[in-house]
Amino acid sequence: MTVFHKMWSDKLAALSLTVTALVAIIGMCAPWFAPHSPEQVHMELRYASPSWQYLLGNDHLGRCVLSRLIYGIRPSVLWVFVALAVSAAFGGLLGFLAGYFRGKTDNIIMRVCDIMLSFPGYVMSLAVVGILGPGIQNILIAFVIMKWAWFARVIRTSVMQYADADYVRFAKALGMGNLAIIMKQVLPVALPDIAVISSSAFGTMILQISGLSFLGLGIQAPHAEWGMMLNEARGVMFSRPELMLAPGLAIVIVVSAVNFCSDALQAALDPKLQRKTRKFPRSLAMFSSKTKGEEVA
Repeated sequence: MTVFHKMWSDKLAALSLTVTALVAIIGMCAPWFAPHSPEQVHMELRYASPSWQYLLGNDHLGRCVLSRLIYGIRPSVLWVFVALAVSAAFGGLLGFLAGYFRGKTDNIIMRVCDIMLSFPGYVMSLAVVGILGPGIQNILIAFVIMKWAWFARVIRTSVMQYADADYVRFAKALGMGNLAIIMKQVLPVALPDIAVISSSAFGTMILQISGLSFLGLGIQAPHAEWGMMLNEARGVMFSRPELMLAPGLAIVIVVSAVNFCSDALQAALDPKLQRKTRKFPRSLAMFSSKTKGEEVA
């Protein structure tokens, strides 16, 4: 049974995969799904209530909230995924070099990682955005600078346990080159670990970009982004709470779906985890009222 089939057999994981896929498709095809332009201003519809034409109502400039919510998927989710991919690729490359070659290569890379990881993530992000200025591009650059060292360190630990395996030593004895060994022997067995690490970081990065945009450091008006929508609606949070509820629920649903997918992926790749633990994800363990005799993954 493949990893996908194992995840699909878990109802919660299947639902989470479906939600994540639908959100990604809607974000990529936003012009076809959005009923109106997300930047079109109608001051006569300022704070208008939901109607058949505007299903989620209008914001302080009369813009369609539903359209802005749909277009907000792109910076809040899709562009974050791009930053995650770049961070994982760059950090993974350095992690492979450090974990496989060891010695001076490992020492140099790890010392640089120690310096980068000595700064709290949000402080580093704020420093980069403060230097480069607000904007989605600068936040994505901050994410890459902030995350690559973490990926490098974690992936290095994973690679080290495979680099000492007997089949790798046998390949070296046969005269196989280092690049061939990394690509054919180490990379295939390390990919599951990289997938789990990346998926677990995805939800955190979505929350971070929404938080920075809420502070006014992310994507700038008139473009749509979920964190910025929360910031724009906080002035009427008591009189028009639905304006904050829509982007807030979108963030909660997407982050929860991504975290559940990460839990299911780890359970599918780790044969030691029991099936019952997939029915009770680690992300809900903190809310458990289980007795001490029961194990929670």
